[in-house]
Amino acid sequence: MARAKRELLLRVHRHRLRREDLEDCFGQAVLELVAYTRRGGSFADRRHLANVLEQRFLSRVGDRRRALSGRSPIQAALERAIPLDGEEGQSVELIDTRAELETLVMLRHELARVRALAQELSADQRLIIACQVGLEMSRGEFCERFGWSPEKYRKVAQRARARLRQLMSEERDVPPQRVSSEGDTGTPYENFSPHS
Repeated sequence: MARAKRELLLRVHRHRLRREDLEDCFGQAVLELVAYTRRGGSFADRRHLANVLEQRFLSRVGDRRRALSGRSPIQAALERAIPLDGEEGQSVELIDTRAELETLVMLRHELARVRALAQELSADQRLIIACQVGLEMSRGEFCERFGWSPEKYRKVAQRARARLRQLMSEERDVPPQRVSSEGDTGTPYENFSPHS
């Protein structure tokens, strides 16, 4: 019965969910009915079984739609999630939709500064920062992969963070104000007389 009804139900309800979600819902409905019959449940005839299967399937579809619409925060988050590697190897720019525009701009600016200032670190320091931040590699994995001792790892990481903090604090100073191209031309306000 499940084989006979599967494609029909998936096709009829394709507007409700994506194909893979519908298949999951159908699989759950079938498993529920198998468990029901193993516990001693029975059906009057094939038509009764078909109706119960469709009813269970629609119930699972409704549950899934409610979960995706926000009742289940994790399901809603997964539904809106995009892969980090993007399509065809292109990187994806992550946006925190909860951040206000000004905060978002400042965070992007800080990130761009970190990227630019990281070029002033030594090669070992850049490597360790990249592996810690970008790859989230553990100390043990890093030492094994690159043949470093734990002590070297600790020292280089500590110096890299300190140097990056120093560079970031130096960059924060506001550059001196440029002199206007007009210079001191014009009449200063204090020398202005309405009768002159």
